Amino acid sequence: MSTRSGHTTVHLLRHGEVYNPEGVLYGRLPGYYLSDLGIEMADRAAVALADRDIAAVISSPMERAQQTATPIANSHSLDILTNGDLIEAENIFEGKRVSVGDGVLKQPKTWRHLWNPFKPSWGEPYDVVAARMSAAIDSARLQAQGREAVLVSHQLPIWIARLGAEDRRLWHDPRSRQCTLASLTSLTFDGSDLVAITYSEPSRDLLEKASKIAGA
Repeated sequence: MSTRSGHTTVHLLRHGEVYNPEGVLYGRLPGYYLSDLGIEMADRAAVALADRDIAAVISSPMERAQQTATPIANSHSLDILTNGDLIEAENIFEGKRVSVGDGVLKQPKTWRHLWNPFKPSWGEPYDVVAARMSAAIDSARLQAQGREAVLVSHQLPIWIARLGAEDRRLWHDPRSRQCTLASLTSLTFDGSDLVAITYSEPSRDLLEKASKIAGA
């Protein structure tokens, strides 16, 4: 399926589920790979994009993103390109558990990092993330002009990119992010003008099944 004449689509794909038995915030730490479910999610994304006119597959340098990009690149006989602008956001809590009740956030010594949720004070500023994601999207749009590109990234950068594209404020409640594992946020351009944003979840049934098993 080709993009309508004169239009270019840039798909922002979040990576699949990661094997993380310790439940830590892995961020930019190396050595975190897709779980078996995550590999299945990557395959689902490839199926969803199989009939698209993909001209480029570009990934964050993190292993989990490269793995997610692989079946898409293979199905379109493309090499994976790497763009550091697509990397996960910096976070001072990398390597720590941050879940409510049993994580590092219940330790008073860490509260000094939480003073400004609008920036945010615990990690890479949202405006910096927005700027680098915008640069990656613009580069891909030019590279795939008249066709489509897939950018494999991470939840926060993708959500910030969408907020920026929609001219919405960048600070937000993380629980409000519409960006599930292996989801697609697709930006369609007429020239350099953004004309549509669509969202889809090729792995929704896999997520629902996994949730039911975990809650059993």
